[in-house]
Amino acid sequence: MADDRKPSIEFETTAVVAASPETVYRHLTDPHSYIGLSPLIVAVRDVRTGHDAEGRAVTDYLAVERFRLVGPLRWDNRIRVRMIATEPGGQLVSEVSSPGWVWLRAQVDLTAVAEGTRVRESVTAGAPAPLRRFVTTQARQVASYRAAELTRRMAAG
Repeated sequence: MADDRKPSIEFETTAVVAASPETVYRHLTDPHSYIGLSPLIVAVRDVRTGHDAEGRAVTDYLAVERFRLVGPLRWDNRIRVRMIATEPGGQLVSEVSSPGWVWLRAQVDLTAVAEGTRVRESVTAGAPAPLRRFVTTQARQVASYRAAELTRRMAAG
């Protein structure tokens, strides 16, 4: 999806959560887990699962991001997501295509550590110049929130 495009946004977040890599993996490979895990995702629809040519598990779905504008005004942004998963405790890659020529690729690496699992998310994204600052700010805020919420969920469960 984003392979031939030059990213204009790149950053990484890391968190340590109190759960095994297998538990974190199961949670992150369920598209419905992203409702609330990402502060913008309010719905997940049209989930389709299968395998790619390399035998990796692939999940395609439509997620709805809700942006609050002014007062009661809001914008529901429908994004297409393709999630490619490896074995538990390994890697999970999500490729997102959004309206306005915005794309994002998030690679999550799970590593067992004494405290549970180190979750490292590397994000690359691209957006047209007029949207770049907004996309960068939103992507960083969402990644930070997601790391904190995943830490909370894994401690609670």
